[in-house]
Amino acid sequence: MYNLHIATIAIIAANVLVSLKGFNDTSFFERYKFGIGPIQSGQKGRILTSGFLHVDFSHLLFNMFTLYFFANEVISWFGPGKFLLIYFISLIGGSLLALFFHKDEPYYSAVGASGAVTGVLYAAILLQPNMQLGIMFIPIPLPAYVIGIGYLLYSIYGMKSRLDNIGHTAHFGGAIGGYVTTLLFMPDLIFTDTLMVVLLAVPILILFVMEKMGKI
Repeated sequence: MYNLHIATIAIIAANVLVSLKGFNDTSFFERYKFGIGPIQSGQKGRILTSGFLHVDFSHLLFNMFTLYFFANEVISWFGPGKFLLIYFISLIGGSLLALFFHKDEPYYSAVGASGAVTGVLYAAILLQPNMQLGIMFIPIPLPAYVIGIGYLLYSIYGMKSRLDNIGHTAHFGGAIGGYVTTLLFMPDLIFTDTLMVVLLAVPILILFVMEKMGKI
């Protein structure tokens, strides 16, 4: 787990370098962050560039620390090329879902690799649903699929309540990207691990049913 692949190192390095630039250059940060108004006016590149900016060191550290723990799991199954595809598809998926849900909020903005990292995390969970993961405030490890489902249900709550400053929509979009891309790369999972595929799809279905019903 701890011998990082060069692909993971490259992603972490890119996040660190771009984020450090953003920490010290406000105009750079503002130019490349995710923003509904600028994207709708034609600055589509923000959909990608915002995924390498972070608000502060703790934000950057948390995302890279999570990536550090789960990247090798995905690489061991798919190799570095497909890992990078999962990462970038999840990043873009997170931005596109945020664009969809916040399209009528021109001043909505966000930054961070959370969507991409959540996609990698969700891919790892789909590949190894029974691996044991620890979580703060819970004294015993839980199966990965329980944490994955719970996390997305919490993200739906966060999207609906908007009680914090976390980009729950990007997290959710990233998870969808990781989930769908993993199944495209390994469709046999639909038949060999049908229950887990269905269970991990439940929060995604709930989100879109709630959206159609106008509940979110």
